[in-house]
Amino acid sequence: MKHPIATVPPDPARDARLATYRDLLLRWNATINLVSARTATEVDHRHIADSLQLLPLLPATGAIADLGSGAGLPGLVIAAALPDRDVHLVESDRRKAAFLMDAAGRMGLPGVKVHPHRIERATLPPIAAVTARALAPLDPLLGFAARFLAPGGIAVFPKGRTAEQELTSAATHWHFKTERFDSRTDPEATILRLSEIRRARDD
Repeated sequence: MKHPIATVPPDPARDARLATYRDLLLRWNATINLVSARTATEVDHRHIADSLQLLPLLPATGAIADLGSGAGLPGLVIAAALPDRDVHLVESDRRKAAFLMDAAGRMGLPGVKVHPHRIERATLPPIAAVTARALAPLDPLLGFAARFLAPGGIAVFPKGRTAEQELTSAATHWHFKTERFDSRTDPEATILRLSEIRRARDD
């Protein structure tokens, strides 16, 4: 069963930070391909709104980690909306990591910490919520998330048409509680909020 996501309320300060982000993204995208040329013309809907809709699914306190952050989607967009939270962006591509550092600085987000390492080598504090967008199938994603989550932590992963197939596959190696939410920006997408994540005993 899917649930609706609460509407994200207006926030002029957040939107000003996101305007800075949008301009930087398009400028850097001309040289390092942060997002595809096809979706670069739809940044507000396809990328920013798609990332903002995760906000109501996140815990009210605690650090957030975005794995394979790339262009900062959804991590840097979330940080723009939650400027007082610690948000860790893990991105192994040095050029993309440089973009994330520049953007976080220009957006006035001192709580953002960029980790220019592979996920397997990153060292993070206990994390309340892990996000990742278009990074990997759910099974390996849960392995990444489990490394960093504090007790009671959750994972929030947008998924496309293969969501149910990925859940079935991951359930052979992991135990978890699943909540499904309808995406507001993509009728074919599902957002998964997973809790009580632990590896199956027979692994």
